[in-house]
Amino acid sequence: MGMTIENVSCIKRIDYLRNVHTAVRFLSLEPLLGPLPNMDLSCIDWVIVGGESGPRSRPMSASWVKGIRDRCLAAEVPFFFKQWGGLNKKKAGRVLDGRTWDGMPVVARTG
Repeated sequence: MGMTIENVSCIKRIDYLRNVHTAVRFLSLEPLLGPLPNMDLSCIDWVIVGGESGPRSRPMSASWVKGIRDRCLAAEVPFFFKQWGGLNKKKAGRVLDGRTWDGMPVVARTG
Protein backbone atom coordinates (compact mmCIF):
# COMPACT_ATOMS: atom_id res chain seq x y z
CA MET A 1 0.00 0.00 0.00
CA GLY A 2 1.29 3.42 -0.83
CA MET A 3 0.73 7.06 -0.08
CA THR A 4 1.35 10.12 -2.26
CA ILE A 5 3.34 12.91 -0.64
CA GLU A 6 3.91 16.00 -2.79
CA ASN A 7 5.31 18.45 -0.26
CA VAL A 8 5.77 19.04 3.46
CA SER A 9 2.08 19.90 3.98
CA CYS A 10 1.20 16.27 3.10
CA ILE A 11 3.83 14.58 5.25
CA LYS A 12 1.38 13.69 8.05
CA ARG A 13 -0.15 11.12 5.66
CA ILE A 14 2.87 8.88 6.33
CA ASP A 15 1.62 8.27 9.88
CA TYR A 16 -1.64 6.82 8.51
CA LEU A 17 0.30 4.50 6.23
CA ARG A 18 2.40 3.18 9.11
CA ASN A 19 -0.79 1.94 10.78
CA VAL A 20 -1.93 -0.14 7.80
CA HIS A 21 -1.27 -3.88 7.95
CA THR A 22 0.26 -4.73 4.58
CA ALA A 23 3.26 -6.57 3.15
CA VAL A 24 4.85 -3.40 1.68
CA ARG A 25 4.41 0.26 2.59
CA PHE A 26 5.66 2.71 -0.02
CA LEU A 27 5.80 6.45 -0.54
CA SER A 28 5.13 7.95 -3.95
CA LEU A 29 6.83 11.34 -3.77
CA GLU A 30 5.48 12.49 -7.11
CA PRO A 31 5.10 14.99 -8.27
CA LEU A 32 7.68 16.19 -5.80
CA LEU A 33 6.86 19.89 -5.33
CA GLY A 34 9.14 20.81 -2.44
CA PRO A 35 11.78 19.58 -0.04
CA LEU A 36 10.85 17.01 2.60
CA PRO A 37 13.28 17.71 5.43
CA ASN A 38 13.26 15.35 8.40
CA MET A 39 10.91 12.86 6.71
CA ASP A 40 10.65 9.81 8.98
CA LEU A 41 11.10 6.58 7.00
CA SER A 42 10.45 4.19 9.86
CA CYS A 43 8.18 1.30 8.77
CA ILE A 44 8.49 2.37 5.11
CA ASP A 45 9.67 -0.29 2.64
CA TRP A 46 10.14 1.70 -0.57
CA VAL A 47 10.33 5.30 -1.82
CA ILE A 48 9.57 6.43 -5.39
CA VAL A 49 10.43 9.99 -6.47
CA GLY A 50 9.42 11.81 -9.65
CA GLY A 51 8.96 15.26 -11.05
CA GLU A 52 5.82 16.74 -12.49
CA SER A 53 5.41 16.45 -16.25
CA GLY A 54 3.37 18.23 -18.88
CA PRO A 55 2.97 21.74 -20.26
CA ARG A 56 2.37 23.39 -16.87
CA SER A 57 4.84 21.31 -14.88
CA ARG A 58 6.62 22.91 -11.98
CA PRO A 59 10.38 22.35 -11.67
CA MET A 60 11.85 19.93 -9.16
CA SER A 61 15.14 20.74 -7.44
CA ALA A 62 17.96 18.20 -7.59
CA SER A 63 18.73 18.99 -3.95
CA TRP A 64 15.24 17.78 -2.93
CA VAL A 65 15.78 14.48 -4.75
CA LYS A 66 19.31 13.99 -3.42
CA GLY A 67 18.18 14.70 0.14
CA ILE A 68 15.51 12.02 -0.12
CA ARG A 69 17.90 9.58 -1.79
CA ASP A 70 20.48 10.12 0.96
CA ARG A 71 17.85 9.63 3.67
CA CYS A 72 16.75 6.38 1.99
CA LEU A 73 20.33 5.12 1.78
CA ALA A 74 20.91 5.90 5.46
CA ALA A 75 17.68 4.13 6.47
CA GLU A 76 18.30 1.21 4.05
CA VAL A 77 15.02 1.92 2.25
CA PRO A 78 15.02 1.11 -1.49
CA PHE A 79 14.97 4.29 -3.61
CA PHE A 80 13.49 4.47 -7.12
CA PHE A 81 13.96 7.66 -9.14
CA LYS A 82 11.25 7.67 -11.80
CA GLN A 83 11.82 10.90 -13.74
CA TRP A 84 12.87 14.54 -13.72
CA GLY A 85 9.59 15.52 -15.35
CA GLY A 86 9.11 18.68 -17.33
CA LEU A 87 7.56 19.31 -20.72
CA ASN A 88 9.46 16.42 -22.32
CA LYS A 89 9.96 13.90 -19.52
CA LYS A 90 11.63 11.32 -21.79
CA LYS A 91 14.26 13.85 -22.87
CA ALA A 92 14.81 14.96 -19.26
CA GLY A 93 15.40 11.33 -18.30
CA ARG A 94 15.88 9.74 -14.93
CA VAL A 95 19.61 9.88 -14.28
CA LEU A 96 20.64 11.24 -10.88
CA ASP A 97 24.34 11.72 -10.10
CA GLY A 98 25.42 9.75 -13.14
CA ARG A 99 23.23 6.68 -12.69
CA THR A 100 19.69 5.39 -12.52
CA TRP A 101 18.21 4.43 -9.18
CA ASP A 102 16.00 1.36 -9.47
CA GLY A 103 15.56 0.24 -5.87
CA MET A 104 12.72 -2.21 -5.27
CA PRO A 105 11.31 -3.53 -2.02
CA VAL A 106 12.05 -7.06 -0.90
CA VAL A 107 8.88 -8.99 -0.23
CA ALA A 108 9.05 -12.26 1.65
CA ARG A 109 6.79 -14.79 -0.03
CA THR A 110 5.13 -17.58 1.91
CA GLY A 111 3.54 -20.69 0.50
